[in-house]
This record gives sequence, structure tokens and C-alpha cells, in this order.
Amino acid sequence: MEKEFFKKYDEKYGFEAVCVPEFLNSKETAELAKGFEAVLLRGNCFANKENLDMYKEFGVKYLLTRSVGTDHIDTPYAKELGFKLARVPFYSPNAIGELAVTHAMMLLRHMAYTTDRARKKNFIVDNFMFSKEIRNCTVGIIGLGKIGRTTAKIFSGMGATVIGQDVFKIDGLDGIATQVEMDEILEKSDIISLHCPYIKENGKIVTREFLSKMKKGAILVNTARGELQDIDAIIEFVENGHLGGVGLDVLEGEAKIFFKDFEEASLPDETMEKLISLYPKILISPHIGSYTDEAVANMVETSFLNLRNYLETGDCENKF
Repeated sequence: MEKEFFKKYDEKYGFEAVCVPEFLNSKETAELAKGFEAVLLRGNCFANKENLDMYKEFGVKYLLTRSVGTDHIDTPYAKELGFKLARVPFYSPNAIGELAVTHAMMLLRHMAYTTDRARKKNFIVDNFMFSKEIRNCTVGIIGLGKIGRTTAKIFSGMGATVIGQDVFKIDGLDGIATQVEMDEILEKSDIISLHCPYIKENGKIVTREFLSKMKKGAILVNTARGELQDIDAIIEFVENGHLGGVGLDVLEGEAKIFFKDFEEASLPDETMEKLISLYPKILISPHIGSYTDEAVANMVETSFLNLRNYLETGDCENKF
């Protein structure tokens, strides 16, 4: 599906993009950059020192990422080598917000469990299917940037009471959400949705202490970054019944499994196997938050604009 967007913007901006199915993570995939002046990465394509050295050797001048985050790139070393860097500062916040709400509502209404039973021709209504209505829930949003505010607006429109936490004072929340401190989020929220960046120096947000402060039976959703969560702690709190459900679109080290087919094989990680075994209390999607028509169009066009700006002016407003 994404190739059509590259074709469309190739024609609009006069580029000749070559799409490859492989992640540009290894020495072997870095070889694919031979003969190109620009490389456009996804968020799970890692530009480490080895790959950057190869790109430099091949004559690559422009290293672009179609993501908001840049932690997959060794930025200091890339700058040392003289690469022109640029990112996509934002794309359709609805793409991520809608997925977060979908995960939350599937868990709140136990839809994965219920529809799976129906698939097996079991139509008995049991106690596990009983749920609260969203209008009787408090939803906590951690991170009130564009995506967090959009998610808050969707939940608010469904009748939920929405509270949010951010390190900055956020304006424009009137009628949508109330900004509070983290402890209040954990104490009051029936659903918590993460929409904050991962900052390595700050470490993980979802820890055992974080989970222990959440309401018993609450739902946790992460469509932001896998590095934000202690996955072993999440498994522990699902198994002991403290968490009512977990929806994850991101995992730490996800490149090992996402976008690969293990239907006839074991996963390469015991922790991942454990996560899968906890379905339907844990729902996993393979980082599809930005996999929508609007979001892909935004990411591709902004990336092409970034490259055009560099080529025409030597500078780019989205450089980092």
C-alpha cells in the first residue's frame, strides 16, 4: 500500500525513490544504499555507527527519517560524519489516537475474547464479557502533545472523563481534559494511554511501581514507544490480576518479530512468547499506528519536502 504514496510524491517532486522491504538495520541491508544520495528510514531502521560508516563510504549525503522520534539514529556520530539530517515533526495524530482508542475499547468490552469464542461457535455470554461503559470511565492520557490531545478529544467525545499529565503546562484543554499530576492519573484512571516520547536519560515510565499505583483492573495502552515499558513487570501484573488488560502497538526490540511471520515457528524470545500466551488480556498489534492513508501521506510528503529543501537551499526547517 505504501508504494502508491511514494509513487504519487515521486511524480509530484521529481524524485526516484526505490522502496525495499528489508529493514535497514544490518551490514547486509546497509549495502542497499549503494548508488543513492539519500536514505529514508523508518522508526525501526537503526542507523548505528557501522551503518553510518557504510552510508558515508557509499556517498550518501542525506539521512532522513519518516518518524517523529530520532532515537534510532546515532545522531552525534551522523553529524560528525557530515550527514544532513531531517525528521517528520508530526503526522496525522488521529492515526495513533484512533488505534489507542480501538485497543482500549476492545479491552474494555472484551471484544477479542468474545469474538474469538464466537469464531469457535461458542455463543454463551459469560461473566468475563461484562464491562463498564466508557462514559462511566476515567481515562488518563500521559503526554499531551498533538497525539495525546487528539486521543483525549476522542475519548471525551465518547463521554469519558479525561485527565492528562505532561511535563509542561498545556493550554487548550478546556472541555476535553483536565491536566493533573501523575499520581492522580494512576489513582483514578480506568484506562491509561501513553503518548509521550522516550528519553533514554529518563528511563522507563511503566515500572512495577507505576503499575502497583494503578487502579486494580485498569487497562494500559501503549502506542508510543516500547522502551517506555518494563515488559516483564507488565506480564507480572497481568498474571496476578492487577491489570485488567493491556494493548500494545510497540515493544522494546520489536524489530526481532514485527513484520515477520512466525505462524509455523517459535518466536525468538521467551518474553514475546509469554506475551502472546496472555491473549486476550494482552493485545498486540505490529506497530501499525501510522499505517493509515493520512499518516503515510504526511510522512512521505514531508520527507520529500525535507529533501527538496536541502537540495534547493542547503537547509531544512525539520533538521535535527
